[in-house]
Amino acid sequence: MFDLDRWQEIYHVLSKNKLRTTLTAFGVFWGMFMLVVLMGSGNGLRNGVMGDFGSFATNSFFMWGQTSSMPYKGFQKGRYVAFDNDDTEALQRGLIGAEVVAPKCQLGGYRSTNFVTRKNFSGSSFSISGDIPEIIKISPKKIVAGRWLNQKDLDDKRKVAVIGSRVRDVLFEKSEDPIGEYINISGIYFMVIGVHDLEFTSGHNDNELETILTPLTTFQQAFNWGDRVGWYSVMGKPDVAVADLEQQARVILKKRHNIHPDDHRAIGGWNASEEFGKISGLFVAIQILVWVVGIGTLLAGVIGVSNIMLVVVKERTKEIGIRKAIGATPFSIVSQIILEALILTSIAGYLGLSAGVGVLELVNNSIGGSAGMFKSPEIDLMAALVCLVIIIISGGLAGVIPAQKAAGVDPIVALRSE
Repeated sequence: MFDLDRWQEIYHVLSKNKLRTTLTAFGVFWGMFMLVVLMGSGNGLRNGVMGDFGSFATNSFFMWGQTSSMPYKGFQKGRYVAFDNDDTEALQRGLIGAEVVAPKCQLGGYRSTNFVTRKNFSGSSFSISGDIPEIIKISPKKIVAGRWLNQKDLDDKRKVAVIGSRVRDVLFEKSEDPIGEYINISGIYFMVIGVHDLEFTSGHNDNELETILTPLTTFQQAFNWGDRVGWYSVMGKPDVAVADLEQQARVILKKRHNIHPDDHRAIGGWNASEEFGKISGLFVAIQILVWVVGIGTLLAGVIGVSNIMLVVVKERTKEIGIRKAIGATPFSIVSQIILEALILTSIAGYLGLSAGVGVLELVNNSIGGSAGMFKSPEIDLMAALVCLVIIIISGGLAGVIPAQKAAGVDPIVALRSE
């Protein structure tokens, strides 16, 4: 393996026809380059999409009232289902597997925006909601100033609010401390007790920065909601199946609101666990596809190396015959050919790996780590090591058939060949 004459011979063989060697090596280079780039791109897409979930509780689901689609117990279809505080208590009692049952109200309804003022400043794109403190377990937020809502705020119906960092930027001067100041929401003043920022950033959740959160009880009283609840966010305990928990919640609410058991339209819902599972499965399939396409491209390059080594063996038939005539063993002939193929594929493959990583790093730097649904394209250390192992195995396989052909050369026939 470390015989200097052998290495000199390998160099001589590979450099004898530089164009042929370069073109052959390029096939392996391109296959490895494509494998790395495809893997990195797949990871970038996965990071971008999964980034939307961030630290969001994926073992959760959401439910809201809609209109019934079936008559039941004397009630006609088309009846609107509205939740209230009694529903909240029923869910908290009945859902044993739930860690958090969080009722929520939003001024103007889902995705609506509201006009908020403070002194000479105003903003019209802010979302106002009434929440309980536990909602932060489902939708984590980073408190950058002041504090979060607490149970005392809820019990005393305090007119306090936690504002998003973008709300602070619009309603306050840069040098101003918003904590303890008052903002005007629909003619009602709330004292700012905290400022929240994003726990994670993905480019799709920036609207969270424009939210203003108030205690649920305060919201219901201040904005004349009575005991109404807009919708529920429910997070299951670690070992509880979210799908089963959601079904239990639907049974409880349908029974309370006299909804037909088979009416699937009366209560809307979104299961984060189910959606997360679908997306995870999709990216597993994408990853498999990337490996199949990448390895297929690399295999094409390896076949090219094998074909060229067959040509090299044919060109060296007389040389191989002389070696065998003077006592060279079949193993020495085979190992020489395999080593030549291994060196060629290893160098080309390593250069392809390095070039692929370099391109991914260049893309990552140019987009600043994130571009919408594409974030941090990269391959991990384990994937890089797997690629190196593939290079070595490919080199060995590329030399097997030519080596067998070389080992089978008849010395007498070889000496007679031109």
